[in-house]
Amino acid sequence: MRVANKTLYDGIVRNLDKVSREMLDAQKVVSSGKNINSLSDDPVGLVTVLGLRASISNIEQLDKNISLGQSWLMTCESALGQINNIMSAAKERCVQFSNASVSVADRANAASIVDGYLEQIITLANTQIGGRYVFSGTNTDIMPYELNNAETQVDYYGTRTPFSIKIGSDTNMAVGRDGQGIFGENQDNDNIFKTFIDLKTSLQTNDISGIAGTLDKLESQMGTLNSNVSDISAKNLSLNTKKSIIQGLELSYIGRKSEIEDADLAEAIMNLSAKELAYNAALSASAKIMQRSLVDFL
Repeated sequence: MRVANKTLYDGIVRNLDKVSREMLDAQKVVSSGKNINSLSDDPVGLVTVLGLRASISNIEQLDKNISLGQSWLMTCESALGQINNIMSAAKERCVQFSNASVSVADRANAASIVDGYLEQIITLANTQIGGRYVFSGTNTDIMPYELNNAETQVDYYGTRTPFSIKIGSDTNMAVGRDGQGIFGENQDNDNIFKTFIDLKTSLQTNDISGIAGTLDKLESQMGTLNSNVSDISAKNLSLNTKKSIIQGLELSYIGRKSEIEDADLAEAIMNLSAKELAYNAALSASAKIMQRSLVDFL
């Protein structure tokens, strides 16, 4: 049966198109290092890879959140630890200056020391991390504490809801603090700032009973500080555990994605060489056929 030239040439073109596409696909695998470069390469595999990429992205965000939370917790713990040290020093002053043998002048001089303690505590209560205040509740962009003009009260401008981070699909953790939960309400007699203001006044006015009465308040307030420090330590331990779990999960997801998506480079290069060889052979054979004319059949 005679084969028409058009049919012959069409077959050559189809064959060349097939082998050139196969060579191009092999080149894409080598250049990208990926087995999947388009939906047609592996539809099921691509869907799986996209799902794994989304999971990895979510885990990376959680990891960032946890790192942020750990920084906040450590900052809070450090500030509270320093405040606790100041309050311990103030207790020692109370014991010392509640002694009747201390002179009025010495008590008056000690008032300036206590005033310095107050300033330090206010500064620590306004501790920031990354430009955000850790004791301001959710108002992290607002400085939480300020001594009023009469210097009789330290006012709070934060909220009662602590700043939180997302550590799971439906789990949040408070890593900031609401200042009033630690330092006391503005008008509360147990307010740490008021305790120091009152101690300063008692020293200035030589009120020995007022100085002695400050001891119990400081003891109670330090107990609140220590409870908060313990809670922070427990949360930090929980975040460390959570971080280890999600990092392990991330490695697992990355490994699964690599198994599906990543190419064996040595195998991909060998495949490309084979496709190039097939392409060159097809070109050579096609060229010979295309050069034949009617004379060749006479």
